[in-house]
Amino acid sequence: MASNAAGIRAVTEEEFPRWLEALRAGFLHSQEISEEEIRVRREAVVLERTLGAFEPDGRCTATFRTLPQRLTVPGGARVDSLAVTNVTVLPTHRRRGLLTRMMRRALAEGRERGDACSTLDAAQYPIYGRYGYGPAAWATEWTVDSARAGLDPRWSRPEEEGARIDLAGAEEFRALGAELHERVCALPDRQGMTDRTERWWRLRTGGIDWPGRDPARPFHALYRDAGGRVQGLLAYTADENWENNAPRVNARVRDLIAATAAAERALWHFLLSLDWVATVHSGPRAPDSLLPLLLPDPRAARTTSHTDFLWLRPLDVPALLAARTYPVPGSLVLELADPMGLSGGRFLLDASPDGAACTPTTRSADLSMGVGALGSLYLGDESASRLRELGLLEEERPGAAALADVLLRTARRPWAPDEF
Repeated sequence: MASNAAGIRAVTEEEFPRWLEALRAGFLHSQEISEEEIRVRREAVVLERTLGAFEPDGRCTATFRTLPQRLTVPGGARVDSLAVTNVTVLPTHRRRGLLTRMMRRALAEGRERGDACSTLDAAQYPIYGRYGYGPAAWATEWTVDSARAGLDPRWSRPEEEGARIDLAGAEEFRALGAELHERVCALPDRQGMTDRTERWWRLRTGGIDWPGRDPARPFHALYRDAGGRVQGLLAYTADENWENNAPRVNARVRDLIAATAAAERALWHFLLSLDWVATVHSGPRAPDSLLPLLLPDPRAARTTSHTDFLWLRPLDVPALLAARTYPVPGSLVLELADPMGLSGGRFLLDASPDGAACTPTTRSADLSMGVGALGSLYLGDESASRLRELGLLEEERPGAAALADVLLRTARRPWAPDEF
């Protein structure tokens, strides 16, 4: 009988190459790793936050890593989040509780550090609900037929008088894009966005690389308003597709963020007006993105994917609920069940447009739910009324679900543009 006694521990310097091999095997990637890739990947890893399951002979059979993250919440504030990534269990060692043991340890450490929540991108939907996560932000991708879109192909300048779009080199894009991203994260309706480190920018602009990582090099463009301030950025790749001796290039968006609607509209128009480009692939966007309705013919944009993206798990419920804004005054008592025994309890939320407070209480509950349901509600995307009808939330006081919808839902849907 196979042993269940694999040791869960933080990875040492000497064990990191074996941990990385297990990670690649778990994601069905080649286990051949160059010394250069090991070196570059090691630079991004804090070993104390990198867990592995190790057999007595030293084999690594499961991987798990966390990193600090700042998450934008409704209203523009940012909270500390425990970001979970690099989660694998080798097919030879599943159903032994390895993931549960690593998750329990990481979540307890995050709560002790003071993280308000935990976030992750789920490769498989059924796994993370049992650990108290709920899908909090969804992503939609469109494929746009440029010729059918109806935009003027002779377009040459933005609608704002004096504004312009410039192609940019990697270093300029990296420097100005980082400043723009910080501004965009602070906007009140950009909930779901997460911080980007200097390493993040270097990885995506060619400042960090290793052989065979990504042969496609993106083009970079910046939108500047009449005063010369950068208000939007675009990174895209283009292939070499030709049909019947005519170019039918596919352009793929790697990054498109904007601080103003005018900048976003202009960047989409720019991309859809490029010579030779027949098809634009949007990449993951918020489900209520300006695309496709900014097109004269929205049917030119075909939905190619719609899926859950960012998952959220409350850790410090009072801090989390007090951090976001609320459109109207209202009070709710929430009874929360936590399968990991970390964040459950009964909490009184007193909310108003001027601020909010959340404290433990002994008052009777208005709504009862798991912490994962609160994770789905928190960024404003999900409806308490719908969760009630799905049996994922109990309404203890008539009208409480409707009040929760008024308090928690947001005018624009959350968007998480970055994997981690």
